[in-house]
Amino acid sequence: MVKTDGTQVQPSREAITQALAANELLWLDFADSSAETIAVLTEVFKFHPLAVEDAEKFGQRPKAEDYDDFTYIVAYGAPIADGSTPGPTEVHCFYSEHYLVTVHHGAIPAIDQACAVVCRPHHGVPMTTIGALYHLLDSLADSMFPYLAAFDDRIDTLQDQIFVKPTNDQLAEMFRLKRELVEVRRLVTPQRDTMSSLLAGTVELPGMTTEKERYFRDLYDHLIRISDLVDSYRDLLSGSMDAYLSTVSNRLNVVMKQLTIIATVFLPLSFLTGFFGQNFGWMVQRLGSLYVFLILGIGTELVAVTALFWLFWRRGWLGDKSLCEA
Repeated sequence: MVKTDGTQVQPSREAITQALAANELLWLDFADSSAETIAVLTEVFKFHPLAVEDAEKFGQRPKAEDYDDFTYIVAYGAPIADGSTPGPTEVHCFYSEHYLVTVHHGAIPAIDQACAVVCRPHHGVPMTTIGALYHLLDSLADSMFPYLAAFDDRIDTLQDQIFVKPTNDQLAEMFRLKRELVEVRRLVTPQRDTMSSLLAGTVELPGMTTEKERYFRDLYDHLIRISDLVDSYRDLLSGSMDAYLSTVSNRLNVVMKQLTIIATVFLPLSFLTGFFGQNFGWMVQRLGSLYVFLILGIGTELVAVTALFWLFWRRGWLGDKSLCEA
């Protein structure tokens, strides 16, 4: 719990009640949605049951909703790097002009960074709740940039591996990345639209001033950039899929060409061995010397194979045709 003077206090029900009564509460953060947390939201702050129900059951879409005495906001940040969360981090915000209450699951580095900024001295100017809300949303949005940069590196590595040797593991990895990107896009686009509604005044934020609006517009610009990056990575993944299929098809064509060359080489050999293997008396009586065997039996086959390889070489089937014609 952060007070208006920037000090942090261990949150307890008594401390929360006293800070509310003295109008000293700036930011109260809950790292779970347990029954005790829900009881504080319901009994101490007396938030609307619908908003409390959404905070109790995670998996909400990004949104901002107006209530009588507070604004309810659901925002998302990047997944935790250590894999402690299965997907993007979800934060529920109860914002009023006098305090900010957030609910999430587990430790989130973006919230810790925002809290450090809020508690930092600001040249004697006290931090306001709308300032705390901005730093929180800004930290959540900025956490997406390192995540997307790492995502870009994963796509580049995958593309390099595909051009070297395409495998089924790479195909499975592309599908995993695509599902992950679809999940991120499903959250980033509504969050961008939510920020647009806040700036347009569709959902009012108490304490919003012209100066504060400039900061929220900058945040909106960050969300637009994130949305554009997600769309560009989706195109990159689609291109990677096309490159994978094209590479596999080209390799299959090479194999088929090699098999066709082998079959073509053996075709005249099969004809020659079949012709001289006929059991006609005339052939058996007259084609019986060593010289006839070497010339007709071995020589014709060598000539046929040599002629075929020369023809394949001239047409560039065994190498670069341009080198053959130079």
